[in-house]
Amino acid sequence: MQKDNIIPVEVIENKIFFIRGKKVMIDADLAKLYGVTTKKLNQQVKRNRERFPGDFMIQLDLQEKLEVVTNCDHLKKLKYSPNLPFAFTEHGVIMLAAILNSSRAVEASVHVVRAFVRLREILSTHKELAEKVKQLELKIEKHDEQIIAIFEAINQLLKPPPVPKRKMGFEVREKRVSYKINK
Repeated sequence: MQKDNIIPVEVIENKIFFIRGKKVMIDADLAKLYGVTTKKLNQQVKRNRERFPGDFMIQLDLQEKLEVVTNCDHLKKLKYSPNLPFAFTEHGVIMLAAILNSSRAVEASVHVVRAFVRLREILSTHKELAEKVKQLELKIEKHDEQIIAIFEAINQLLKPPPVPKRKMGFEVREKRVSYKINK
């Protein structure tokens, strides 16, 4: 098979979705990659149902189908399909290539698996980066609190001492009276 017939990994990555906490590809996208109709792909899956346990393949419910159609222009045809699409995990993609048993399916599955692996690496990197940013934020928060405390202390030192207030009212002072005695 010629390399120019295979879709680049970056394009395949855009066809991988997160559904029910799993990275999956929709049957229509895989059928196109494997060079078969979606109907043929799904027939092969139904004939080999035991090869596709729940962690290899899921069938979307109506809400998930509508969400996928809404978010992906290239899947508009699914909107009018009476069938609910299947979504395949990385392992399901490999199993599909085995049951379709064509050289194109095998080669395409290699590219799809590479896309899944690349996404896993990207997600791992993002998790590490997110954790580092979180730690940095915590450090900054601590430093902010310390800096604010320092400024408050400096402001207290810069304030002039309070001027004692004069008492209101009259103050009675005793006068010393001195008498002169004349002799």
